[in-house]
Amino acid sequence: MARSVKKGPYIFHKLIKKVSGKTPKETGPIKTWARASQISPDMVGFTFLVHTGKDFAEVFVSEEMVGHRLGEFAPTKKFLRHGGKMQKELEQKKKESEIAAAKAAKAPATK
Repeated sequence: MARSVKKGPYIFHKLIKKVSGKTPKETGPIKTWARASQISPDMVGFTFLVHTGKDFAEVFVSEEMVGHRLGEFAPTKKFLRHGGKMQKELEQKKKESEIAAAKAAKAPATK
């Protein structure tokens, strides 16, 4: 649900302080826990370290990101892979084919 136009965008006040009047080169990455803060045009070019719950994800702000939230660019869940017997069999076949291809490439090169 969108925030009302009357209220304006939500930008965390400490982020505004850290960004205002400075250039991206003079400030290093800005560490923040404010995932709900919207990205303003003043933040373009800065690098933010956004908290993901365990560690910090590096987010470089570009013009296309203006209006979005910082948390959108720092995923909190890490995708490993889909599990199950079928997935394991597919991975095993792939590994075997890579090994066979490497052996085939190596064999003619030694002669």
